[in-house]
Amino acid sequence: MQKLLILIFSIVLLFCACVSGGKARNGIVFDPNAYEERTFSAGEKSVRYRAYENIVYVKNPVDTDYQIMNIYIPSAYFSGGQVAGYNARTAPIFFPNAVGGYMPGKPITLADSDGKNVSASAYALLHGFVVASPGARGRTSDVGRAPSCIVDLKAAVRYLRYNDRIMPGDAEKIVSNGTSAGGALSALLGASGNSSDYEPYLRAIGAARTRDDIFAVSAYCPITDLEHADAAYEWEFNGCNDYRKMDITMLDYKVQRTYVTGTLTEDEQSVSSDLKSLFPLYINNLKLVSNGTPLLLNADGNGTFKDAIALLVIDSANKALASGVDMSQYDFLTIENGKVTAVDFDAYIAYRGRQKLPPAFDALDGSSGENNLFGNKMLEFRHFTKYGTEHGKAGIETAETFVIKMMNPLNYSNSTAAVSAKYWRIRHGTKDSDTALAVPFILSSKLEAAGFSVDFAYPWDKTHSGDYDLDELFAWITGLCR
Repeated sequence: MQKLLILIFSIVLLFCACVSGGKARNGIVFDPNAYEERTFSAGEKSVRYRAYENIVYVKNPVDTDYQIMNIYIPSAYFSGGQVAGYNARTAPIFFPNAVGGYMPGKPITLADSDGKNVSASAYALLHGFVVASPGARGRTSDVGRAPSCIVDLKAAVRYLRYNDRIMPGDAEKIVSNGTSAGGALSALLGASGNSSDYEPYLRAIGAARTRDDIFAVSAYCPITDLEHADAAYEWEFNGCNDYRKMDITMLDYKVQRTYVTGTLTEDEQSVSSDLKSLFPLYINNLKLVSNGTPLLLNADGNGTFKDAIALLVIDSANKALASGVDMSQYDFLTIENGKVTAVDFDAYIAYRGRQKLPPAFDALDGSSGENNLFGNKMLEFRHFTKYGTEHGKAGIETAETFVIKMMNPLNYSNSTAAVSAKYWRIRHGTKDSDTALAVPFILSSKLEAAGFSVDFAYPWDKTHSGDYDLDELFAWITGLCR
């Protein structure tokens, strides 16, 4: 009987391996024969590659529109060849997600690139990386709310690790990449490797029974630390009462953004002041240190923590100045003897401009995307902060503490219960007002304190975006992997 069952199972596997084209393929065993041969060219560079698309990466998927992965592998790796000095065993695996606004994200395809506009995935492939782009469920589906999105990314990592011996690419060199909510998930993936918190969810969807820790993290403008992001936002933008608010919706699987302008009401200004007053206590309890100096804030929001961020903004301005940017147009900067020496922080914040109403993330009426993220199958929106719970509209429940925990990388960055990535690259543009400058700075400071290698910067005048410095990004990755 046992031999018969094994034979039947083998036949089923063989049948699944023969399925190709646009249909999703189910299971957790990589089939090297289910591919299309393609070529990508950009300028003088060209690479022949095998495209494995729409691979379902779990045994028990609940949404095969999103629990799928696209894998692109240089063809040379199947014949003992090399690309950019890498081979089938040494090539790093670039792991980019396309999640935005914590909504469902489909896998990235190389069809999104052309010879003139090279995406991060195409850039990686041209430089010898294996590209594995996972899809993930998101908040607009009742089966996609927290922690589904991070569970799906972990399951995709486990698929790569499970198939490491039969698939080109080094699963010990997985480098995640994402922007905005995708940047937050990239960071969360890097911080929470192998944590038992996620195990029940991973088993439920039939993820491979293996590790889900990764090697390195690239995170652009991560929308994270959601429990404290409202206070951080008002610490920076309190007093900036005019706003240009972005509304995010989904249309035909694409993120749509529209802007609404206005001025905070008296009640909203009061909420802003309430939240600002909460931030110093949070910062002081973190016990952050930079070069031996404790990073603290007094009751009015000033102190060494603010000074440290201002110094990073000045550093960014000086890099822009050295590259030839005319910095005299920024009247909040002081320039002396060809160097930026100071920043009027309040004037700089006004230049950035308020984008969100208070609370920026845990809306009191439960209307934010993040409220939707923490909903469940029965409730579309839930609170996730103490302030939202205490001051919010009656009838809106609060998400479970353990669910909230699983969405914040700070809860795992120095935890012995998880394996964190060793290497981190975090970027947040100086013109980005989608979340506070403080949020990625706190993350990078905590990671450094825990002993990880962190490359953190505020690129000058970049808005809420990512993948704008591919040469620098891949130089950083290559430096880690050679």
